[in-house]
Amino acid sequence: PATVKIGLSTESFGDGNTGTELSGSGYTRKDITFAAASSTFSGTSATTSGTVTFPTATGSWGDVSHFGIFDAATSGNLLVHGAFAASKTIGSGDIFRIDAGDLTITAA
Repeated sequence: PATVKIGLSTESFGDGNTGTELSGSGYTRKDITFAAASSTFSGTSATTSGTVTFPTATGSWGDVSHFGIFDAATSGNLLVHGAFAASKTIGSGDIFRIDAGDLTITAA
């Protein structure tokens, strides 16, 4: 797809588009961009090329630990999923951000 979105979860997404994405409290999926993919020993990797800033949480989002890359702003197809290196507790007033270069996905 020309544009992909990143979604967040407090648990793992599954290959069959399973898992529970965050909802409510100001949460929405955000556009995410990646630099050109490159081949590595373990597969083909791509790293975020821009900063992704989610809206300010208007309530608790919980311990955000996983992400999914989707082809639509809502519903759609889960293209890639994984876990962040560390979880982050997001409460009311917090902003979840992924800086450019901080997320790399690898297709083995």
